[in-house]
Amino acid sequence: MARFLPVGVSPVAVPLYWGRGLRAFADGFVSLLLPVYLKALGFDAFEIGLLTAATLLGSAAATVVVGFTAHRYGRRVLLVIATLLMIATGVGFAGATRFWPLAAIAFFGTLNPSPGDVSLFLPLEQALLAEAAPTRARTGAFVLYSLVGSLVGAVGSLAAGLPEIARGWLGLDLIDALRWMFGLYALLGLASYHLYRRLPASLDSKPEGPVAPLGPSRNLVVGLAALFSLDAFGGGLIVQSLLALWLFERFGLSLATAGTIFFWSGLASAASYVAAGRIAARIGLINTMVFTHLPSNLCLIALAFAPKLWIAVALWLVRSSLSQMDVPTRTSYVMAVVTPAERAAAASVTAVPRSLAAALAPVLAGWLLTLSPFGWPALLAGGLKAVYDLLLLAAFGRRKPPEEQGT
Repeated sequence: MARFLPVGVSPVAVPLYWGRGLRAFADGFVSLLLPVYLKALGFDAFEIGLLTAATLLGSAAATVVVGFTAHRYGRRVLLVIATLLMIATGVGFAGATRFWPLAAIAFFGTLNPSPGDVSLFLPLEQALLAEAAPTRARTGAFVLYSLVGSLVGAVGSLAAGLPEIARGWLGLDLIDALRWMFGLYALLGLASYHLYRRLPASLDSKPEGPVAPLGPSRNLVVGLAALFSLDAFGGGLIVQSLLALWLFERFGLSLATAGTIFFWSGLASAASYVAAGRIAARIGLINTMVFTHLPSNLCLIALAFAPKLWIAVALWLVRSSLSQMDVPTRTSYVMAVVTPAERAAAASVTAVPRSLAAALAPVLAGWLLTLSPFGWPALLAGGLKAVYDLLLLAAFGRRKPPEEQGT
């Protein structure tokens, strides 16, 4: 992994990339298996939406805690604690079958209903990665971070077909086969635990004296957070778990076929990450975020009207090839416009409203899916995310990070 690092990025950042990969693999199969598992336990689409929302609400609460305590306790220590929660989450979901215990585990655990990371790991890893990358390599460092997540997450989506293989080879029933996958999730958490325990102390710099988590950049960060929350609400309407549920019910898709579709969409997203760094170097971070995102949202709106599976898949793949270019550029922009001491808190504050907004959206999406097989969640998501793009350009199009000023 070290030889793939952008020039200037410290090799001590390598465990962060490995950790992102392990978690992405787990999220890849869990995001597809979660609705299948919950449906097999007897829950309807609305209840599945509620449990999905609980995972995102819990992530938001945990992100608040880590963002505003990381400067005091250390980001490496909090990452280790997060891996312990990941282990407990896998074990809990493998054993629980009733709604309220599952809701509690979903809220306090690390389960992610989408391959895009929205967990408490995110602000901690982003702040550490920014510390390990000089200004000229920062965007490239986050491109690689996103690329690892997308590629490995795509492979994780393929792993969603393992329960069907296990049923044929081992004679397991569906629920037992799915429980083994949550056990695998716990094992990946254990591997992450050993990985983060080895992070060097030099990667976790601390301020010399008492400082506020957010200082001079507070108003800027709050403004960005408000806009990001609108985008996240739209994204929460089409988290992979609920999109898969819609495909299952609308087109009678099998689990293995769904895994293959999301594998290829993950590869398309990975390609977009590579392009994002080069485009940002030419037109700037904000312009890259907006002008690659808008066309993807038009695809999302069209997806709602797709009459056949192949059309829906084609639109989703085109959307995937464009929609994620704003992820590494957004992170790089936030890390660039705040001071180093504010980075963990800034990552937290911009992530928390996203998690909260995304947590509310699946409840609405699940309710809409109980009313009609039409893709209302995709239609609403595309419209809201397009509005976000235009507002972001209007509010921050002229505010450039230090490295872009004068260009």
